[in-house]
Amino acid sequence: MIYYFCREFNRCKMKKLSIILMMVFGLGILFQSCNDGKTYAELKEEEREAIKRFIELNEIKVIDEDQFAEQDSLTNVDANEYVLFEETGVYMQVVERGNGDALEDGRHEILVRYLEEQIVSDGTTDTLSLNTVANLYAHPDEFILTKQDKTLSASFTANGAMYAAHSSAYVPSGWLLPLNYLRVGREIAGRAKIKLILPHGQGTATASGQVFPCYYEITYQLSR
Repeated sequence: MIYYFCREFNRCKMKKLSIILMMVFGLGILFQSCNDGKTYAELKEEEREAIKRFIELNEIKVIDEDQFAEQDSLTNVDANEYVLFEETGVYMQVVERGNGDALEDGRHEILVRYLEEQIVSDGTTDTLSLNTVANLYAHPDEFILTKQDKTLSASFTANGAMYAAHSSAYVPSGWLLPLNYLRVGREIAGRAKIKLILPHGQGTATASGQVFPCYYEITYQLSR
């Protein structure tokens, strides 16, 4: 009996020791991978440089918010103007304001078609991107928007490309900001259209987690 008890006791000790060693080994791999990776500050700096190169390569003329307001919240498309919103780091070009009305406070169902491209380190864009404008998807994405003054929040419905690609109903903050300046209506011919450069903090859950900027072309239309 004593022999059996000692054997089982030693077996338990060895099992616990093995578990501890495995945990230590796993933590060692984790810390090593962290040490080999880039810091958040380094990733943000790379993002800033990528956006800067993108702007230079595409000969974008950046205007400030004061000039944007003086131009009736419009950008000169022929001059390839984008307004920079300093607080968020979002760049926006208003291609078409839309033929509807300014959105009132309340709940709205918004249809969106878009091109999404990741801006890579040399300022070019990744060709592996979402493009619902080119009819790669049969239907536009839809999100439910709640507006209170200039505070906007929204969630994608579960049957769209964005939801499927990023496994999240989260609508990027950078997608909502333009809605304070557009006149979104129901007519297809008069859809509002904008172009955006979004830093990771204003982008998708994927961009935010991996720290990379994206370029977008988006049209907005009221569902009903």
